[in-house]
Amino acid sequence: MDVISYLIIGAAVVIVLGLIVWFIFVYNRFYTLKNSAGATLGQIRVAMKKRLDMIEQLLGAVKSYAKFERETLEKVTAMRAQVGTAGAEALRSIDAESRRLFGGIVAVVENYPDLKTATTVTSLMDSVKGIEDEIARQRYTYNNIAQEFNIKMDVVPSNFVGRIIGMTKMGYLQFEEAVEKPPTIAF
Repeated sequence: MDVISYLIIGAAVVIVLGLIVWFIFVYNRFYTLKNSAGATLGQIRVAMKKRLDMIEQLLGAVKSYAKFERETLEKVTAMRAQVGTAGAEALRSIDAESRRLFGGIVAVVENYPDLKTATTVTSLMDSVKGIEDEIARQRYTYNNIAQEFNIKMDVVPSNFVGRIIGMTKMGYLQFEEAVEKPPTIAF
């Protein structure tokens, strides 16, 4: 073998090794993003469970002022049970329903001035609003991760790696935004 043959073989080995290193890098990035999205969904589930726990506490605090149906408490309990295993789409419907229930509680509190000034009620309402902010931050983080993942699935050459390892695009978390005024709900 002459020098040119060695150079050609050496160049081929370097190219193959470069492709293998690139493939491993892209593969690891896909799984890093996937795991980050899963962890963020877990944080959203925890925050939504906290929100539902506080809504249940608020229901207890205002029940002497308004007639709450047993069905309302059962809905909160059922949603809390669903949060642990809910995916992105199920979290969207749980979020919408819990916002509706919280809006109803806010409407009751607005109608009773002495309830409005009760420290337990105001503290719980402030806590729920704080959790709303936490959920919004986590949703933003999840959607950024999903966007980066989806871009990698759309662009060449990383989309080839994604297809080879069986990845599919991630869905975005799209919750209903808070409405301008609380909904009117009859208890």
